[in-house]
Amino acid sequence: MPLFEALGSGGEKTAVVIDLGAAYTKCGFAGETGPRFIIPSEIRKPGQQQAIKVVQYNINTEELYVNLKEFIHMLYFRHLLVNPRDRRVVIIESILCPSHFRETLTKVFFKQFEVPSVLFAPSHLMSIMTLGINSALVMDCGYTETLVLPVSFSHHHDLLASDLEMDGLLVEQCTVDTDSSSGQSVPTVIGNRHKPHLFLNGLRTCFVSDLQRGFKIQEAKFNLDGTAERPAPPPDVDYPLDGEKILHIKGSIRDSVMEILFEQDNEEKSVASLILDALVKCPIDTRKVLSENLVVIGGTAMLPGFLHRLLAEIRLLVEKPKYRDILATKSFRLHSPPAKPNCTAWLGGAIFGALQDILGSRSVSRDYYNQTGRIPDWCCLSSPPPESVFDAGKTPPPLMKRAFSTEK
Repeated sequence: MPLFEALGSGGEKTAVVIDLGAAYTKCGFAGETGPRFIIPSEIRKPGQQQAIKVVQYNINTEELYVNLKEFIHMLYFRHLLVNPRDRRVVIIESILCPSHFRETLTKVFFKQFEVPSVLFAPSHLMSIMTLGINSALVMDCGYTETLVLPVSFSHHHDLLASDLEMDGLLVEQCTVDTDSSSGQSVPTVIGNRHKPHLFLNGLRTCFVSDLQRGFKIQEAKFNLDGTAERPAPPPDVDYPLDGEKILHIKGSIRDSVMEILFEQDNEEKSVASLILDALVKCPIDTRKVLSENLVVIGGTAMLPGFLHRLLAEIRLLVEKPKYRDILATKSFRLHSPPAKPNCTAWLGGAIFGALQDILGSRSVSRDYYNQTGRIPDWCCLSSPPPESVFDAGKTPPPLMKRAFSTEK
């Protein structure tokens, strides 16, 4: 018996905590300080060379169900090595996750693996649980998008999102050496199936320049007459991929690829402006508290220099006329969560999952799901009914049915 099977001896076994990301999935057990495993969010089927992404929103429900079923089976029986029927599940999700995806995922857990209960926990809310604060402005810089969400327990939430993709530069301007030849183009050697991992591995050699150097890089990029001189690039880097393949990353890529995050487009939008725009949409009496409680999570935030550049950009933009007369606050402070940015949301879910009494009252039980066939949306004001109501096949009273009906 694995060591972690004894963690719940003498009482209810610890819950399983899963953070299903677009590029990587983090899984482990509640009450622990970090995930047990971080694996790519993909599955491989026999006869197919290209891996299938698990987090896809544009495929039909039947195909999505099959992919999720195979991926969750791999999590439980290849990595976690526990019986899914014995443990509750805490799923860290983005509040922008489409309903059909979370409903399909719920069906996989309840119908295929028969877990006792499921709790969908917003990643932004779980992140501030690691700090013990009530209000914060949370930025999630993930693989495909950046989300900024003000969290205040006394007011409503506002949301801004920005999709930013940077892998094109790495694919176009990098080369790969193999045992047989050198200087080959990336698509020729790598192919589309390893493209996400290529992007993530390449980012490990990149960094974010300071404010003044970043401006010079942007000026040289957008200056068409060639009068602006670009700062001297850092040295080139050779990054080993899988033994015989070596990825050559130019120095000009290492310091310029992340400038895309801070370049303002035609609508004057950037990562830094997202935070200020979110503050403008918040109630006036919450802006000072939120600006002094900034929490940045996500794998992109782990790049060297990212947080320093983000604060510098915010303090520069807040002095512009667009924000100067609206935002009276000029104080911005960043928290340092007790985990790396890519695992902060998972750690919050592990903390919440360890509170078994609260977890039971907030989770949706298997009996409730079997009788209603639905999972409450994250923005639903109704809380799931107590699990005791649905124990032993009891039928919920008429008032309870009406309270959780989706009919208007």
